[in-house]
Amino acid sequence: MKYELFFVFTLFVTSQAQTNDRILLGIDHAKQELQEALQDNGHNIVNGKDVIIKDTVTAIGVAEPILFGIYTKENIIKQRPYEIHHIDNYWVINGTLQRGFRGGTFLCIIDERTGEVLRITHGK
Repeated sequence: MKYELFFVFTLFVTSQAQTNDRILLGIDHAKQELQEALQDNGHNIVNGKDVIIKDTVTAIGVAEPILFGIYTKENIIKQRPYEIHHIDNYWVINGTLQRGFRGGTFLCIIDERTGEVLRITHGK
């Protein structure tokens, strides 16, 4: 019995240590950070000049979760391989359609400097 209690206590302490090994800053800190960002105060890598989306893998990594949420993962995956072009400072990503199939594909345009999604649409 003592061994069982010791074992349960050890499991409890270990699980608490595993869930409490990080410092959380809380909602007030998040609100403060949001206000600073909206006022454009402080250090920010996203400055509208430097490229933050540097390759096709990252561009697709930005686009896919958004497209999955709008058009369903199954629908978007069917449109692979994607056609992706880097034009000026923008990633233009289109789905592709198999020959002989009817329908449309998605279009997603992302600013490489800010990660801003400028357009999402889907043909019929």
